[in-house]
Amino acid sequence: MIEGYHRLSRQAQLELLSEVTGVGVATLAKLPIDAVRQQQIENYLTDFRVPEGIAVNFKVNGREHVVPMVTEEPSVIAAASNGAKLVCQAGGFQAHSKRLMRGQLLMNTKTSIEVSQWVVDHQKHLLEVANAAHPSMQKRGGGALKIMPRPLSATQLSVDLLVDTKEAMGANTINTMLEALKTEFEMEGIAVEMAILSNLADQALTTVTCTIPETVIDSAVAQKIADASEFAQIDPYRAATHNKGIMNGIDAVVMATGNDWRAIESGAHAFAARDGQYRGLSTWQIVDQQLQGQLVVPLPVATVGGSIGINEQAQLNLELLQIDSANQLAEVIGAVGLAQNLAALKAIVTEGIQHGHMRLQAKSLLLEHGLPATKLNEAVPRLLKEPRIDAAHAQKIIEQMRKKDLDE
Repeated sequence: MIEGYHRLSRQAQLELLSEVTGVGVATLAKLPIDAVRQQQIENYLTDFRVPEGIAVNFKVNGREHVVPMVTEEPSVIAAASNGAKLVCQAGGFQAHSKRLMRGQLLMNTKTSIEVSQWVVDHQKHLLEVANAAHPSMQKRGGGALKIMPRPLSATQLSVDLLVDTKEAMGANTINTMLEALKTEFEMEGIAVEMAILSNLADQALTTVTCTIPETVIDSAVAQKIADASEFAQIDPYRAATHNKGIMNGIDAVVMATGNDWRAIESGAHAFAARDGQYRGLSTWQIVDQQLQGQLVVPLPVATVGGSIGINEQAQLNLELLQIDSANQLAEVIGAVGLAQNLAALKAIVTEGIQHGHMRLQAKSLLLEHGLPATKLNEAVPRLLKEPRIDAAHAQKIIEQMRKKDLDE
């Protein structure tokens, strides 16, 4: 066990880390550091870099966007761009969103009926208490709007607070309000076990739709996409992979804009299981001989607050997106998720998911095994012609190219 690590100087931390891991102090000392990031988290070591790219072809509510995406996974940005291109040819995505966040006061009580009635009778006062705890949110046109009891069992009760957090995700705001309410409840002799934000933001839903005619996607392929979508509604094993593909796109934009991707992930998957069975977040169906897609997902993203203000890259990415509000950001992110899903399903039901991945996989393998990036244009076609695209064949090609360079 290591005690007091956080109190050590950086040099002492590196020396201790070297002692317990065997990694040399000189190696650790070469790691770059950032003064701002150093204050952002505990026991800071260095920054972990993830590539950022741009997805193109997105038209959402008649407005075109380039979309920054942060991901280490090959093919994600290409798939999003390809899916968006198909939808753009059909007029683009339509999207709308709403924005209320939920906080919970959770309690065990044998008088849940009486407590529930007390909450109903004192709604106005309780909302005043909540808003007084964070008055700046109300000044910006938001704030606590509704408080309501929700019985969970005969002896368990959740009192839910709905808050308009405007451009912020609002976790700190809501938790501050809840703690003020907890004190108010306890002054009335009502014990509150927990006061905490919920990440199932089912009052902050973004809905994205698109309609694609058979002139853009062949009717036979469109029917296969609709059939594939149905499997994700009835089989949780398929739904998990279906939704993972959607989140490939969503998470990449959430990360690029400095938002909390863990909160978005947990909320999305909880929402996917809202009726007791885990289902696909998107649906595709044939209506009037056209392929219609819809994605409904909680996206309580922000343009201010959290670490966004100290993340220069996130601020630049928000500028690149050319969005005017957190709602518009959510709508673009939702469109990326639906585009990603369309591209994945189309690939699966036609040439197979691996076909489009292979060139990108070949590049990754060659780079991983030491090929200079300047040699990729020559090496990738050679690897694609091999019987298998794997480490052994990548190493063989690299060795052949090195030998050729030496001979020359």
